[in-house]
Amino acid sequence: MRLTVLGGGGFRVPLVHRALLEDAGDRAGRVTELVLYDTDRARLDAIGAVLAHQRGRHTGPAPALRATTDLDDALRGADFVFSAIRVGGLAGRVRDERIPLAEGVLGQETVGAGGVLYGLRTLPVAVRVAERIAEVAPGAWTINFTNPAGMVTEAMAAVLGDRVIGICDSPVGLCRRAARALGADPDRASYDYVGLNHLGWLRRVTVDGRDRLPDLLADPAALTSFEEGRLFGADWLRTLGALPNEYLHYYYFNREAVAAVRGAGATRGEFLRGQQSRFYERARPDDPAQAYGEWERTRREREETYLAESREASGGWERDSCDLEGGGYDRVALALMRAIARDERTTLILNVPGRGAVPGLDGDAVVEVPCLVGASGARPLAVGPVAADQLGLMLTLKAVERAAIEAARSGSRGAALRALALHPLVDSVGVAGRILDAAGGFGRP
Repeated sequence: MRLTVLGGGGFRVPLVHRALLEDAGDRAGRVTELVLYDTDRARLDAIGAVLAHQRGRHTGPAPALRATTDLDDALRGADFVFSAIRVGGLAGRVRDERIPLAEGVLGQETVGAGGVLYGLRTLPVAVRVAERIAEVAPGAWTINFTNPAGMVTEAMAAVLGDRVIGICDSPVGLCRRAARALGADPDRASYDYVGLNHLGWLRRVTVDGRDRLPDLLADPAALTSFEEGRLFGADWLRTLGALPNEYLHYYYFNREAVAAVRGAGATRGEFLRGQQSRFYERARPDDPAQAYGEWERTRREREETYLAESREASGGWERDSCDLEGGGYDRVALALMRAIARDERTTLILNVPGRGAVPGLDGDAVVEVPCLVGASGARPLAVGPVAADQLGLMLTLKAVERAAIEAARSGSRGAALRALALHPLVDSVGVAGRILDAAGGFGRP
């Protein structure tokens, strides 16, 4: 089975490779060839060296590895395509952060004005990629991790239909942390989660047939023993009656989050740009052990500083050691591929068209909900009524996503302005217009 990774020179590709090495399934359902595609040959060479070291330390079977800068060559013959591209690189991310911050509103990669700017830049490329997949590898399943993941998945679905599925590691991380806080085995619990990408809520944690979330909410010590409990505080979580995705900190504590981001010496994008530039400069393709050592040190620092500003805004605290191993999305991707390729039916939280699973949202709207996955793909499971405050945010953000998709398709400045101005974290149409102008404008009136 062949897996093609778009963005194959990306920093987190070794996590995908590591998950493939650890896959002990039968050969018929295992990835036997890994193709890395990237527009930057030097990045491919650096990551290739890291993968060579990982392969050298592994005693079992490993997928054959090939790297290319030719998109059609990478796609041809693929069974699965993993899309993890970053249009504009980290320099583009820094602009997405700094331009809104200059107007006093949140500058973040996927949330607020920064997320809209990233989407406007990424969507046209993602759609062209989807068109090439449909032409060159029509039988392939596409797994999308390109951010903003929900927005991009919905745009790609217009071309690929149900054969594109979006993934994110935030929901699975939240669910597993909540189960561990209850003293339960995360793999034996089931989860009721509803939302859009980076905008979701865990509403039930069922263990042995009983919802244990009320127990967790009633126990301040257990509730603040994991990341989301510390981030939002026990009082607010009890008030909500649910556990929010970590990215909702930017909505519920927006003023504090913006102050923390503006007060930091560098934005997250600036930090990562410097950090990863050093890795790619120092990693020696002819010395896999050295390249791997550089990568592992950089990865560890990246995980330790994740959501640093939000943690500072919520009192300052360190991440638990169990959350520093990295990965998450790679394990979700492997579980998804395994379920489809081997028809190993399982339930995963994924980004797919809702098809009526979420009352209040139309069937084509890509939502982030538990899905039953098997050989025929991912089928969203009905989640039941959604609280008014949650549904309201979802409807507003879906309008933002669809305005951005329209702008990317038509080149309309009006649609791009609507996407920015409708976002609840952009507090003025005038601010939205200035942000759009500072980003270089967009299309026709």
